Amino acid sequence: MGNTRKEMSFLDHLEVLRWHLIRSSIAVIILAVVAFLFKHIIFDKILLAPSKIDFITYRLLHIKELEFTLQSLGMSEQFSIHLWVAITAGIIIAFPYILWEFWRFISPGLYDKERKNAVWFIIISSLLFFLGVLFGYYVITPLSVKFFGNYRISDSIHRNFQIGSYISIVKTSVLASGLMFELPVIIYFLAKIGLVSAEFLRTYRKHAIVIVLILSAIITPPDVLSQIIVTIPIIILYEISILIAKIIEKKQEKALGKNMVNK
Repeated sequence: MGNTRKEMSFLDHLEVLRWHLIRSSIAVIILAVVAFLFKHIIFDKILLAPSKIDFITYRLLHIKELEFTLQSLGMSEQFSIHLWVAITAGIIIAFPYILWEFWRFISPGLYDKERKNAVWFIIISSLLFFLGVLFGYYVITPLSVKFFGNYRISDSIHRNFQIGSYISIVKTSVLASGLMFELPVIIYFLAKIGLVSAEFLRTYRKHAIVIVLILSAIITPPDVLSQIIVTIPIIILYEISILIAKIIEKKQEKALGKNMVNK
């Protein structure tokens, strides 16, 4: 496998993994501190933007009314939210570095040629993650905020939501979308080790669509339009994953053929 390290015990691997996790945590903490210091940008310009009617998504969809206000009821609520949002921001911004540390951990078990693809792995995985984050922020979040913010069961009930409830919707939408957009990368590794194949993905395409619809229902408001909007890019990513699995299979078949000829 092109392994350049000496044979290591299980405890040695755990020690190596521990240091990768420590370095990743340090990067997250540093970036979280930066995010904590720039709270006006993080909250006023980014997180609270989808709660305002002039948000770009509402303008594009010609949505002209948001009938709710945000409030803080707990004495320490705003500080707690500020702290956890900063940590979440640190994780999102540090994502490429976390990927690099992950790659460094698994690279000794890869072929030399595969180790040279580290840059592409980090670029593509980071790009997909940030595209997912943007999709969650500009599509899922405003759809959710608009639906739940304007939903009412009685005119006598005032819609004054706790800030923590609103922030939770934003964080869930953004992080869930970012992770879902990593599907092609996950399929790449599963196909490399032989756990999935293009034929397997094609066979269970209908089952996958049902799962996607369920996931869409979980992370989006319960209206059909929102679920369709979320489902479309995930299905596209699934089809891309099938293509990736097929390419990997052809490469593996070609490599196996060369080995047979050499023997």
